Amino acid sequence: METIEKSIIINAPAEKLFEYIDNPLNDPEWMIGMMEVHEVEGLPGVGRHFHWTFKMLGIPLKGQSTTIEHVPNRRTVTESQGGVSSTWAADVEPEGGGTKLTMKVDYSIPIPVLGKLAEHLISKQNQRNLESSMENIKHMLEA
Repeated sequence: METIEKSIIINAPAEKLFEYIDNPLNDPEWMIGMMEVHEVEGLPGVGRHFHWTFKMLGIPLKGQSTTIEHVPNRRTVTESQGGVSSTWAADVEPEGGGTKLTMKVDYSIPIPVLGKLAEHLISKQNQRNLESSMENIKHMLEA
């Protein structure tokens, strides 16, 4: 299991930021590799469920996610199964005149047969992708 954790300050109210990241239909707008989200079931909160297609190393992977923890305007955690098994935690907290967003992703690389070198390269790529994804959120909400 790999873990990535990144933080960024976004010049937007915590409520606006949380509302944006809490809606899985927004994921393809900001998340590097997320091709589509569909079949969103349930209201925001624990139990919300959706299906997705994510591209890793040019390979489309399909799966589904369920919200397992939800504190409005503060924290949301989703657990994913399918092409990539992962847990995404997003924490939102006011900081100065903006909002600090911290994302932590625990995931299993679905292609262990490629060996440690490939796993290391994928890990580095995923770190860059998370950082770029968070920059995308910043640009979307500060525009």
